[in-house]
Amino acid sequence: MANINLERRAEIGREKRARTKAQLIAAAKTLFAKRPWESVTIDEVVQEAGVAKGTFYIHFNDLEELVAAVADELLAAIDELIQLQRLSISDPLVRIAFGCDAFLRQCVADRSWAALATRMARSHREVGRILKGRLSEDVRRALDKTPNEGLPRELAVEVVLGVILQVAAAIGEGQFDDRDRPQIIRCALAAIGVRKREVESVVARVGHVRS
Repeated sequence: MANINLERRAEIGREKRARTKAQLIAAAKTLFAKRPWESVTIDEVVQEAGVAKGTFYIHFNDLEELVAAVADELLAAIDELIQLQRLSISDPLVRIAFGCDAFLRQCVADRSWAALATRMARSHREVGRILKGRLSEDVRRALDKTPNEGLPRELAVEVVLGVILQVAAAIGEGQFDDRDRPQIIRCALAAIGVRKREVESVVARVGHVRS
């Protein structure tokens, strides 16, 4: 009888489970990009993933757990796009502009991702909370530099996110392209009171950060 490598068999099992879990998450992303996640069913997810319904429950207790996994992957992807380089930038206005620019670049590169990101940011409490939290400190510091005195930080955060998410949703629907990014950043900064001359300086500096 041939020797059975139990360790390798276990490793193969783990790899297979990981692939199946990834299939389920990918299927959920596809569906969530098309319509609100609250309206998606487990039956639709497993059909999209091409797996048996019982397989779903090996990996997730319910749809809420799957939604949380999608949210975690989305936030990790946004961090990879933005966080490391953003934290190396000292000027809060450039930080804001860089983060918005990086997010929009990804949206243009992958319109399905744009649709998913905007839907989740608007409807998933944890995704929205984390995105607002990361933007809030930069906005607070930026407001100290703008002439728009008295603009509440919470309102400024909503304004910036509102502009970027609305445009990102439009990108997901096939509107706008990479040429529009600088003007979108200008609009977001102008909306929180940044003077035109400084807006142009910030947009140019974001280009230098990229290069």
